[in-house]
Amino acid sequence: MDSQNKYSKSLSTNLFFLFLLLSTNLLTLFFSSTFYSSCSFTPSSTTIKPTNTPTPTPTHTTTTPTTATKLSTKGTDNYFEPNKDSIPDLPSEFLAYTSGQLLPFGYSTNFDSDTIFPPVGLSCTRFPGELRRYMSYQVNGSCPDDELLAQKLLLKGCEPLPRRRCRPAASPDNVEPYPLPTSLWSTPNDSSVVWTAYTCKNYDCLINRSRNQKGFDDCKDCFDLQGREKTRWSTSKDSKYGGLDFGIDEVLGTRKPGTVRIGLDIGGGAATFAVRMMERNVTIVTTSMNLNGPFNSFIASRGVVPLYISVSQRLPFFDNTLDIVHSMHVLSNWIPTTLLHFLLFDIYRVLRPGGIFWLDHFFCAGDQLEEVYGPIIESVGFNKLKWVVGRKLDRGPELREMYLSALLEKPLKNSW
Repeated sequence: MDSQNKYSKSLSTNLFFLFLLLSTNLLTLFFSSTFYSSCSFTPSSTTIKPTNTPTPTPTHTTTTPTTATKLSTKGTDNYFEPNKDSIPDLPSEFLAYTSGQLLPFGYSTNFDSDTIFPPVGLSCTRFPGELRRYMSYQVNGSCPDDELLAQKLLLKGCEPLPRRRCRPAASPDNVEPYPLPTSLWSTPNDSSVVWTAYTCKNYDCLINRSRNQKGFDDCKDCFDLQGREKTRWSTSKDSKYGGLDFGIDEVLGTRKPGTVRIGLDIGGGAATFAVRMMERNVTIVTTSMNLNGPFNSFIASRGVVPLYISVSQRLPFFDNTLDIVHSMHVLSNWIPTTLLHFLLFDIYRVLRPGGIFWLDHFFCAGDQLEEVYGPIIESVGFNKLKWVVGRKLDRGPELREMYLSALLEKPLKNSW
């Protein structure tokens, strides 16, 4: 009898809680439906029209609580145009470029979407004045001669820069480059460069600026291929005695023959490192900025590959793919330490297991190497193959500056 009473009481309790649960769910559904109907958003009929292009012809309007966009057709490409009231005052071509582009065949499993959103640097929108100047041009016409403006945006973090629908300036007197292998050690023709952005207006000026020009310029003597570039990295005799100048053959000798095949040189100046490696059947891509000199044009004229990115950008290579990464001078104490830490891990990422990072003449104050930069480098996880420290005296001993040259290996095993 007692067991029957207990069973009845338990059943009544369970039925009560079931009723309470159903009641609360119904109330939640009622309030959410009321809120949705009162707060649903109807897209604005205002669209942003790209400069010098026909007015898009609307095909249909999407109305969802999460998308405040209007679907239109421009030529054969569908694209989303943002609601004008929800965006800052940005150029119409920038908006046309960054708007979501509908895939012609709908949803794609590769994108996990039916829409492509073109990549552009977040910092682009932080500098609307410069961005407006950069993105103001005649569609299908000539681009403004604005290399300095583009580089300024890029160095401020607008990286990658937005694409443009215009044709860049080129020299009207362009000639064919020298053929390989002559091009590797020949000064290109002046007509291969648009000189507007630079102090020097020809290669003769660049070659002699280390002798004739006062003040600092990035890689001031790099364009003189018959000067210091002629012997750079060509010998390792000094490094055998503890010197900072490692030779390429010495570095390649740390790996099995033929296993160093592809790599990257960060901040490679005039790409002499890439040329030296090319002569040894190793393909090197060189990153360089055009800091008061046409470095990217010069690199291409020599017959090796330039990559126009700053040290802030994620390296455009897949994980575990490169045999070697080299950098001379550019990775030094002028870079904020957190940014440097991210960059070192990115170098680690793109190197294959067993790959080599050649840190060439990194410089800093003496106490910084022991207290700051040594621990940062060591934290990444490289094995030390060679680690040489020496004094940097070109600006005077009173600054107590130091150089570090190192060969660092990504572990072949347990490299994650």
